[in-house]
Amino acid sequence: MFKALAATLVVLSLLGCQTVYFNAMEQLGIAKRDILVDRVEDARDAQTQAQQQFKSALDELSTLINFDGGDVQQAYDSLSDQYDSSQDAADQVSARIDDIESVAEALFNEWQDEIEQYSNAKYKRTSSQQLRKTKNSYQALLRSMRRTEQKMLPVLSSLKDNVLYLKHNLNARAIGAISLEFEGLKQEISSLLSQVNNSISESNKFIAEIDHK
Repeated sequence: MFKALAATLVVLSLLGCQTVYFNAMEQLGIAKRDILVDRVEDARDAQTQAQQQFKSALDELSTLINFDGGDVQQAYDSLSDQYDSSQDAADQVSARIDDIESVAEALFNEWQDEIEQYSNAKYKRTSSQQLRKTKNSYQALLRSMRRTEQKMLPVLSSLKDNVLYLKHNLNARAIGAISLEFEGLKQEISSLLSQVNNSISESNKFIAEIDHK
């Protein structure tokens, strides 16, 4: 019974019925705050996986530019697979960030509505301060995650260029051309990996703060 209900809730969420989904989860005793924490954790994990994937793509390129005879088609296939996996990882990160935004908006709106219901001025003031602090932490987290998302774009673009170039020039000369671009891409990926670390730190900080409220 529970599995069927959970499956239904997932379907509702995928269909965009977020309000229905959140209300149903609250009936199960799962508050929006808990959902937000879970989604931040999911986004953090997706970024960690993306980080590992982009490292793998960089390793594949490093292997490629040191290519010393062999099957160029196989080298192309391996690089193409790395690009596809990197694109999938980036898409997963974007989807997880979007999930965070949807529940955060619902949580903050609900919180603000409930603040207006206080008759006790002290409680109202304290809750307002907590909401403002949580919003500020959330905005810092969101900026960091979106910055990570944006840094993935030029890396994906460079990877795609290399894949396409090698596809239409399956020879050692093409590999030589790719090697000339390697240092630039290496720097882009290094910058991305550093940003992912920052974003993961912001995620852990936000989770710790909201769990103590």
